[in-house]
Amino acid sequence: MVRLLIVGPQGSGKGTQGVRIAEAFGVPVVSTGDVFRANVVEGTELGVQVKEIIDAGSLVPDELTSAVVRDRLSQPDAADGFLLDGYPRNVGQVLHLDQFLAGRDESLDAVIALVVPRDESIERLHKRAVDQGRSDDSEAVIANRLAIYESETAPILGVYGTRGIVDEIDGVGELDTVTDRIFAALDARGLVRSS
Repeated sequence: MVRLLIVGPQGSGKGTQGVRIAEAFGVPVVSTGDVFRANVVEGTELGVQVKEIIDAGSLVPDELTSAVVRDRLSQPDAADGFLLDGYPRNVGQVLHLDQFLAGRDESLDAVIALVVPRDESIERLHKRAVDQGRSDDSEAVIANRLAIYESETAPILGVYGTRGIVDEIDGVGELDTVTDRIFAALDARGLVRSS
């Protein structure tokens, strides 16, 4: 059983790395972005609510996000662990997650912090916008999301840092090289991969 969080600025590769890590440990990736996008595509009540927020480059309110994550972590496939991607995004959400996990007598095992310079993130996001045709990767939206990350999400690393569970990983380089750096850090914590 392993409970992980992957954190990094937009364009840091955390989605791609998260999938690799989750597969290696045999746990689901719980990505708030994916859950929200799926709801938007399906036209659910939640999807309609979040579409306007996402299109503006803003973040979904904490209570709504936390409720979605609690529901997802309560599903059977997450009973033996998970990898969170995109949550918690701020200190308020850290408290929500702490309360939820404490209620299950659990806590996070490690926080993987992908470190990527701002100009590298922007370059990757521009490429993604072209490749995937994503409306949420426009110039203004990218700048807004990076500013929100720096002001709201980066501080959670301070909270988790005091718990001694943060592994800062250089996120620049070949995909496999970055994956190897992550696995080396998790191996050093004694976290055993299933594959």
